[in-house]
Amino acid sequence: MSLPDPVQLAIPLFVALMLVEMLLVKRRGLGAYDWRDTGTSLALGLGSTVAGALVAAPVAAIAAALFQHRLFDIPWAFWAFLLCFLLDDLAYYVFHRAAHRVRWFWASHVVHHSSQHYNLSTALRQTWTGFFSLSFLFRLPLFLIGFPPAMVFFCAGLNLVYQFWIHTEQVGRMPRWFEAVMNTPSHHRVHHATNPRYLDRNYAGVFIVWDRLFGTFEPERDDDRPRYGIIRNLPSFNPLWAAIHEWVGMARDALGARSRRDLAGVTFGPPGWKPGEESDTADAIRMAWRQRQGTGS
Repeated sequence: MSLPDPVQLAIPLFVALMLVEMLLVKRRGLGAYDWRDTGTSLALGLGSTVAGALVAAPVAAIAAALFQHRLFDIPWAFWAFLLCFLLDDLAYYVFHRAAHRVRWFWASHVVHHSSQHYNLSTALRQTWTGFFSLSFLFRLPLFLIGFPPAMVFFCAGLNLVYQFWIHTEQVGRMPRWFEAVMNTPSHHRVHHATNPRYLDRNYAGVFIVWDRLFGTFEPERDDDRPRYGIIRNLPSFNPLWAAIHEWVGMARDALGARSRRDLAGVTFGPPGWKPGEESDTADAIRMAWRQRQGTGS
């Protein structure tokens, strides 16, 4: 069975919501659109679409090969779609957490965080190197379990479509029951923030319950408004540099490594790790901030 691509179907909605958001930004004076930044996001989104099309066939082939060794024969049923969507979101949480904690995966994912603005165009700022970084590995267990590849790809597309609308400052906090279960603009603003309190928090795609269960949840606070971007913000709006800058930095560090331990650290350690120190990792930044606040560890 073949299913449509939810992302492709949602493109007109994405455009319409961005236009509405632009009007709200102008009317409310909340948030901002920088045309250079938005242009970079759109260019990265277009490049990501092209890159995804180029690797779609090998990814589908890998999925089909694994599906031949499935543990269960899961039918095309409504309950199966619901279960697939839930488990796919869990797989996304695991991937997303790894993408912030392992530099190899971060080298691709950092692209999405490289904007210092937070609006719907930021949602389109996606990587060109996801296949190279092997990010697709995190969904492979779903095929082995027995979910048909078309079902998994469809659920993954729905996951991405959901995440589009949470990239905005125009929506405040949602009802408490909704905030308790679902990922929301408030939760995701925390995720994109560089404030020490917020670093490496709220990895959820659709369901924030994963962060609550696994101890990575942090609520947005009115007395600590999010500041967006990355620890060392990019000096230009060049989309090519945005797409590859962390790979270049990692290659430089790897070439300068003096031991196997250092090579492993700068490649697979947390972003910001350096031999003999961890001053730029999220954990070190948060620890230093807590000490300044007098709250300790």
